[in-house]
Amino acid sequence: MPAYTESPYPLDLGPLGHITGLTLTPTTTTTSSSTSSTSSTSSSSTPACHYIGGLPYAQPPRKCFQRARALPPHHRYTGTYTGATALCPQPGYSPYSHTNPPTKEARRQWSEGCFQLNMWIPASAPDQKRPQAGWPVFVFLHGGWLQFGTANTAPAVLAGLLGEAGLGAVVVMPAYRVNAFGFLASAELQSEAEAEAEAEMGKEATVGNLGFWDQRLALEWVGKNIGRFGGDAERITVGGYSAGAHSTFQQLAHDLYLPSSQSLIKRAIMWSNGPGVQPKPLSSHQTQFNELLSSLSIPLSLSPTEKLTRLRAVPLDDLIRVQDTLSNSEFRALSDGVFVNENLIADINSGRFAAMMRERNVRVLNGECEAEHAVYGSWRPPQNNTYDACQHRLAADYPLPGVQKLMRFLCPQGKLPKGTKDWTEAFGHLYAAMQVHSLERGFVAALARGGCEIGTDVLRYRIEWRARCCDAMFPREWGVTHGTDMAIWFWGNGWADGLTEDEKRVVGELQGVFGRFVRGEEVEWRRGERWVRRLRGDGGMDWWEDERWEEGVRVWELVNPVLEEKESAKL
Repeated sequence: MPAYTESPYPLDLGPLGHITGLTLTPTTTTTSSSTSSTSSTSSSSTPACHYIGGLPYAQPPRKCFQRARALPPHHRYTGTYTGATALCPQPGYSPYSHTNPPTKEARRQWSEGCFQLNMWIPASAPDQKRPQAGWPVFVFLHGGWLQFGTANTAPAVLAGLLGEAGLGAVVVMPAYRVNAFGFLASAELQSEAEAEAEAEMGKEATVGNLGFWDQRLALEWVGKNIGRFGGDAERITVGGYSAGAHSTFQQLAHDLYLPSSQSLIKRAIMWSNGPGVQPKPLSSHQTQFNELLSSLSIPLSLSPTEKLTRLRAVPLDDLIRVQDTLSNSEFRALSDGVFVNENLIADINSGRFAAMMRERNVRVLNGECEAEHAVYGSWRPPQNNTYDACQHRLAADYPLPGVQKLMRFLCPQGKLPKGTKDWTEAFGHLYAAMQVHSLERGFVAALARGGCEIGTDVLRYRIEWRARCCDAMFPREWGVTHGTDMAIWFWGNGWADGLTEDEKRVVGELQGVFGRFVRGEEVEWRRGERWVRRLRGDGGMDWWEDERWEEGVRVWELVNPVLEEKESAKL
């Protein structure tokens, strides 16, 4: 990865205070003469970007498993912000190992109060002047199955994206709560929230989806304050990878249901994920809550208040460790009727969601990698190599009826899906179908039925090429798997030595699409739901007629069926 010199970046935020961040300037290596091997390193005169790290966007809740709170109106910033955010307690992960406990370094960063963000601000080079209204803003939500992940990309990683690649946007990466800390829900927590809301008149009683509420607080902070950092609050793109892309969809959906005066999102980027299915109801979350308590030896016979008191007293290490042992291991979204509309999927199928997008002129960039399954199959794979074990594991993420329909369709008569050798490998393919390959196609088809123009309102892509620097993160035999295209979007993403000069030319077009999309510029795209802009394995670009379209739409129809009007109203 290229080297950068760091220097102080004082920033006057007016009524918000005065802080110091970093300015990152590329270093150059020069040789003293053509006959000498002596070289020296010096800084370029043109900075790549400025960095602000670990800036609070919210204050912690009064109790664990409750919603965070907005910063008070009188909050002022002062001091140096050149570090990173805290890290929500979480399990470890490595694509090279199914079991990878969190490191000591990660544990040192653990905090339930991880409500901070990192920010990169373009440095106005002579050929890249700041627009009069401010830089467009790209809020990136990290991935990690909603169970782990970090916003702490090293400052230098994005310096090339803003400097050499010339993204021309403020990039904001918020930390948010994940796993049980971010998505635990139960009747006990609901009753507590209702009691506190009654005691504090005007407070909204909500339970679950805490990670999504954290993300929304960060977005609201950006909408209110980004102008002080050189950004334009009227041009906010929200994007994410994997679970971050699913989060992006949920943020977009929540935003669209709000009055237009509260809307923040202009464009959305969903890299390798999307809407999924209607999230589970509270009854399913209650089953998971009860299993969690039993695994922690907290008697279910206790009063609701005592259960929560005992749960909040559990050491962080124990609460993270036990999640790996649960049958219902994945903590995910709740159809709560507050953050997640209970008619969300029905509204997508009816065309209402598309109509809301068109009304607010919201556009979406969405796509996939060729071999998503290789990574997906590596996260908490089934305990046994059987059909039932595979189905049970998928049901930890998705409602069981939808999982059963998926498996009956893709595994007829209980047979392995085509091209898989066992149920462990099949799990990765089935997971990838639900997360990416099938449901993103069904989503696009539903948007098209609702009046969105595919090629204008929705841009689709496919990646079949892999940069060499990906070898530092993913086994080469996994091919163009989930996450390898981060080297494209984030200009090497800080892996190994980054992109070679030849590779930069290969990814230049897609990187340019990314930049123009974030800046709100028009992107020339082929019309039609089946047409996908593809980066081939040989590094060439073409238009690909989607070979998986019919299968994907059929899977969507199976797991997200169109409901009759009376049935939809009951959701």
